[in-house]
Amino acid sequence: MYRTHNCGELRRENVGDRVTLAGWVSKRRNLGSICFMDLRDRYGITQITFNEEMAQSIKDVRNEYVIQVEGVVALKEVANPKLETGEIEVIVDKFRLFSSAKTTPMIIADETDALEEVRLKYRYLDIRRNPIKEKLLVRDKICTIFRKHLHDLDFVEVETPILSKSTPEGARDYLVPSRLYHGKFYALPQSPQIYKQLLMIGGMDRYFQIARCFRDEDLRADRQPEFTQIDIEMSFADEEDIFKVVEGCMQDVFKEIKGVELPLSFERIKYVDAMEYYGSDKPDLRFDMRLNNITEIFKNTEFTIFKNVLSNNGIIKCIKINKAEELSRKDIDKLTEFVKVYQAKALAYLKYRDGSLSGSIFKAMSEEEKRDIIDYLALEDNDIIFIVADEKKIVDQALGALRVKLARDFNMIDENVFKFAWIVDFPMYEYSSEENRYVACHHPFTAPKDEDIDKMLNDKANCYSRAYDLVLNGYELLSGSVRIHDQAMQAKVFEALGLSQKEAHDKFGFFLEAFEYGVPPHLGVGIGLERLTMILCSTDNIKDVVAFPKTASAMCLMSEAPNTVDEAQLKDLGIQIASED
Repeated sequence: MYRTHNCGELRRENVGDRVTLAGWVSKRRNLGSICFMDLRDRYGITQITFNEEMAQSIKDVRNEYVIQVEGVVALKEVANPKLETGEIEVIVDKFRLFSSAKTTPMIIADETDALEEVRLKYRYLDIRRNPIKEKLLVRDKICTIFRKHLHDLDFVEVETPILSKSTPEGARDYLVPSRLYHGKFYALPQSPQIYKQLLMIGGMDRYFQIARCFRDEDLRADRQPEFTQIDIEMSFADEEDIFKVVEGCMQDVFKEIKGVELPLSFERIKYVDAMEYYGSDKPDLRFDMRLNNITEIFKNTEFTIFKNVLSNNGIIKCIKINKAEELSRKDIDKLTEFVKVYQAKALAYLKYRDGSLSGSIFKAMSEEEKRDIIDYLALEDNDIIFIVADEKKIVDQALGALRVKLARDFNMIDENVFKFAWIVDFPMYEYSSEENRYVACHHPFTAPKDEDIDKMLNDKANCYSRAYDLVLNGYELLSGSVRIHDQAMQAKVFEALGLSQKEAHDKFGFFLEAFEYGVPPHLGVGIGLERLTMILCSTDNIKDVVAFPKTASAMCLMSEAPNTVDEAQLKDLGIQIASED
């Protein structure tokens, strides 16, 4: 027997018991003839004590050696309140060394001074630290809760292929060359989208999967090239059915992990309203500070900049915050540079003090405009408003980002609050300037809203879909939609996207063929496991919740992947590496 107890288990009531423990040496302290060690495993730390008779057998033992000890549990003279096992120690009379260890390149402790590059290169050491270990345990717990909840609702867990056909889904595919079919490639799935719809056609009715997904795209703090989504699909159901399923899962997760009782149903916000009031389709609702459309106030303006914007069908919006006295001109200049990142050309401002306005555009405003803006915004003493005038997309984007920045800068966000909302009625299409055409906003299998079917071909800018996202505290947690189940409707969507019948067949042939054999109404979601874990673990870095993450340049520092392969392997695959010239 390697151990009778783990290193986080023993308590005062175990005093007098004979036990066997095993783990890593976390710390060693010599006090004359007595040696104390902290023994660590996944579960915690227990102090073990060696008397003078044991000194010779442990003289070479250092940090991170893996050992086994036997002994009797004793009560400490002075308890350590920082440890759950802090009242006891184990007086060791038998010792066994399993393996020795070199001096580690990083401190194995809750606080470490190691750079991220070092932590990623030696990730197996980083995982020994509580901050990483605990996040991986939370991730496991989330999966367990979801599995139980979904199984209780009669969902069936089904695995879908990793090696599949390349289909256009918005990002670049990771391709896998075929050894047997030179010049042909598998693709790693960006999501199980087509397969989960095929499972509905196959009559599985309620499916879920904790699925690995792969996208070859530029990375950021909340994105990795390979990620996991909790994938759910239902037949003979509508939006309210799947909303209820997801809300139930989230209620269980947040109650068990955070002790937080979520509302029985989450707020619903139309996409157009989210953009209008928050400048984002993933609004952080933990604070208010809405965007205000003040275009009408300036409809007769003589201010040249605003006048030019309005003549080009632009808009004028603002946000207000009661912090005028805390923002200097230098602070405002920094905020101006901030909004320029989001393509805004300028940031105007007005301060309201003692019943009057001042600020960068004060002199360019008419008396009527001044009165109207005070009344419309119900300005109070010490309010400051920030104004952006430009095309709608830029205004919403810039002010939406500024809204969040100001809330963070002025500590307006309660980190213990969790505000969910369903964003519904997304546009069916979005215009791609790169491709010079409309493309699917979600994916080409998303159903349009019934009342917008007639707009699919001739009014794409105003055609909305039955797509929905779940957002939480400024993050998009999931994306989903009602799927098309009618052949004629699917053909119409492909036509709207500029795909000929041949192109559609080449890209989705096996899927479209399935439509000829009876398709039930169905819908689904894909929940980002890493993002959900990040929020529950109070981190904004996705690498913290992934066991073996990649860097921002998609490298694995530990395994040195990607890397070169043997020429013989390339020959088997019919691949020749082109020179960089």
